[in-house]
Amino acid sequence: MPSGRDRAARVVATVAAALTFLLTLVIPFARPTEFGWFDYGPEAPAITPWLDLHFDWVPALGLAFHLGVDGVSYPLVVLTGLLTLLCCAYTIKKVPAGGSGRALAALLLVLEVGVIGTFLALDLILFFVFFEIVLLPMYAVIAGWGGPDRRAAARKFVLYTLAGSVLLLLGVVTVVAEAGTGDLLELTGASMLSRTTQTIAFTLLLLAFAVKAPLWPLHTWLPDAHTEAPTVGSVILAGVLLKMGTYGLIRVGLGVAPDAAEAAGPVLGLFAVLAILFGSLICLRQYELKRLIAYSSVGHMGFVLLGIATFTEIGIQAALIGNIAHGLITGLLFFLAGTIKDRSGTGSLNQLSGLRESAPRLAGLLGFAAIASLGLPGLAGFWGEAFAVVAAVRAGGPYWLTLAALAAVGGALTAAYFLRLLRQVTHGPATPEVRALRPAIAGVEWFAWAPLIVLTLAVGLVPALVLSDTSAPILGLLAGAP
Repeated sequence: MPSGRDRAARVVATVAAALTFLLTLVIPFARPTEFGWFDYGPEAPAITPWLDLHFDWVPALGLAFHLGVDGVSYPLVVLTGLLTLLCCAYTIKKVPAGGSGRALAALLLVLEVGVIGTFLALDLILFFVFFEIVLLPMYAVIAGWGGPDRRAAARKFVLYTLAGSVLLLLGVVTVVAEAGTGDLLELTGASMLSRTTQTIAFTLLLLAFAVKAPLWPLHTWLPDAHTEAPTVGSVILAGVLLKMGTYGLIRVGLGVAPDAAEAAGPVLGLFAVLAILFGSLICLRQYELKRLIAYSSVGHMGFVLLGIATFTEIGIQAALIGNIAHGLITGLLFFLAGTIKDRSGTGSLNQLSGLRESAPRLAGLLGFAAIASLGLPGLAGFWGEAFAVVAAVRAGGPYWLTLAALAAVGGALTAAYFLRLLRQVTHGPATPEVRALRPAIAGVEWFAWAPLIVLTLAVGLVPALVLSDTSAPILGLLAGAP
């Protein structure tokens, strides 16, 4: 295809992504005003969506096309729309080698459909369908536009996620078979499942979502996928695809199997702390930029899991704001890492010293993203980690206090490896590879980075931007617990 037509297709994809993002912004204004923000009366279901689209999909099988949005899912919907727009815009002038820009932009839009659909689905079968839509497009993005070992990384990604898909399907079928419905409005908080069924279903769902998140020790596909994926692939993967796992654990795992979820809380808390500690320790030994950022996600998702494991309102809120903060900050980190690697030709930290001499603006932005990711107060990364530790402390008892203390140690290790990263990359004499970074930052790069910078500051200063409407739906999700 002529390059002009290919570029036009990328512009069209960006416009489509922009329209989708604008639609996500008007959702709060489109909900019925006569009921106020929520309609949580004594007879209301545990989940009361702001907007609710519900009609028969496959009547013979009792399947419904049921979509809705509330305070738990809405921030993730907006985040998905924003990152997809930024990535599509990024492809207008920066198409990685390996295939046409038009195909890459189209795959990004398909990924958006799957991710937003997952966050909106209020039927378990529909949730599974949307959850699986992202599998092949992400495989194609990694395998088609990734690095030298892209095919091996893509195969590893697809094998892990397919295994998780099988477990998710078994969990969904287990729930639907006993409850007689897949409607999350009916299942959540109603205790429709026996304790045995809840235990089986929650175990299957937990393993499936742990692969997608990914949570330690099922995380080993993530570093390879991030290292080989193109910049936009890494941003979407870290920014929103990982959140499908943690969101699913909250919405589906806790919602339909609350008894089993609460019983498993101490075990989940232990695995969360192990993820935080091991992720940080591995990062201290990493010398490849994108792999370090990828492993940092394991630790950050550990804080998210710790909040969920406490089975409390503040813990779930920690998980929700941790998801959003991680999407913003890690998305920015991967944008910056992609720029550095593309221009210098290397991601080795040993070959990237002296960045502040050759590219001071880029060094400053990397410093901002790094300190945001290590949880500096006043920036978005602080609240999820702080809330998770506080939730563990409030859970009480020596066990949870120990977990809280170990998580705090993990937070200190996070600061250590990010400061080590900045010392190695920004200080010292500039290497020949870094001197190649002298070209000015392009306008499309500023367009992709600026919203993430602003929102990292905004969420850090005003966490209510994410948490203001989460209390009622979280209490609904926890209503089925004994």
